Amino acid sequence: MHVVVVTGLSGSGKSTAIKAFEDLDYFCIDNLPVPMLPEFLALCEKDMPDIHKIALGIDIRERKFLKDYAKIFQDLEESGYRFEIIFLEAATDTLQRRYSQTRRVHPAASSQSLLVDAIHQEREQLRALRSRATRIIDTGTLSVHQLKAMITRTYSMIGDTELLSIQVLSFGFKYGLPFEADMVMDVRFLPNPYFVEALKNLDGRSEEVSSWVLGWTATREFVEEYGALLLKLIPLYIREGKRYLTVAAGCTGGKHRSVVIAERIAGTLRDHNYFVNVFHRDLHLE
Repeated sequence: MHVVVVTGLSGSGKSTAIKAFEDLDYFCIDNLPVPMLPEFLALCEKDMPDIHKIALGIDIRERKFLKDYAKIFQDLEESGYRFEIIFLEAATDTLQRRYSQTRRVHPAASSQSLLVDAIHQEREQLRALRSRATRIIDTGTLSVHQLKAMITRTYSMIGDTELLSIQVLSFGFKYGLPFEADMVMDVRFLPNPYFVEALKNLDGRSEEVSSWVLGWTATREFVEEYGALLLKLIPLYIREGKRYLTVAAGCTGGKHRSVVIAERIAGTLRDHNYFVNVFHRDLHLE
C-alpha cells in the first residue's frame, strides 16, 4: 500500500494537492486525526483490499498532530508501508497575500496576533516535520494548475513493483525551469531545426525532426554519454532509497531539440528495463 501524507504550511496548496491525488484514483482523506491512522490502514487492508493508494491531508488544525506524528509515522514505516511525506511551503509574503485574498483565518492565529506572526509560528512548529519530509515543494511561484500538473506527472507513474519511477521531461527555457526536476540538461548547444524552414512547424516527435537532430555527431555522442551517465547513477539512487527521479532536457522553446533528446533518453532507460514516463511540458505553447 502506497501512503502519501500531504502536509505543510497553511495556505501552501494542500487542498489542491489532495484534489490532484483524487484525480489519480488515490483514496483521499483530509484532516484525518493522526492517532486514527494505523487503525484506518489496518481497516483498509482487512475490509478494502482494492485500495492500494492513499493520500492524507494533515496539518496543525488537527491539534494532536504535532504531538503524535513522529512515533506513528515511524511505526508505519517499520511495518513496511510505502510511506512518504510531501511538505508544501511558500514564502511568508506569498502566504500573507493568499490569506488576504481569501480572507480566511490562519489556524495558528489568535485574536491578539498578526497574520505574519501566525505564519512564523506555524513554520517553527513544523520545522522538525519538514526535516523528515520525502519531498518538499515550494508553491510560491506555482499556480493551482501548475501544482496539480506537477503532482500528476510525478505520481501517475506509481506502480506496485517499481523500485524507482523515472520521469523524462522536455521543456523550454523561455517558459521557466521545471521545479520538480532532479537533473536538468541544457541542450541548446545542439543545432536547431527551428531555422530549417521545412522543420520549423513540426515538433521533435516527428520522424523528420528527430532524424535531423540525431543526424549530427554532437547529438549522437551526447545521447550516448549522457545515457551512460544516467545508467551509472540510477542504481545508486535506488540504493539510497530514492523513489522518483525527474530528468529534464531543455531547449529554447521546448518544441524540437529537447523533445528529441527526451524521447531518446527515455528509450535508452527503457532498453535497460526501467519504468519511464515521458512528458513534453511546453510542446503546446509553441
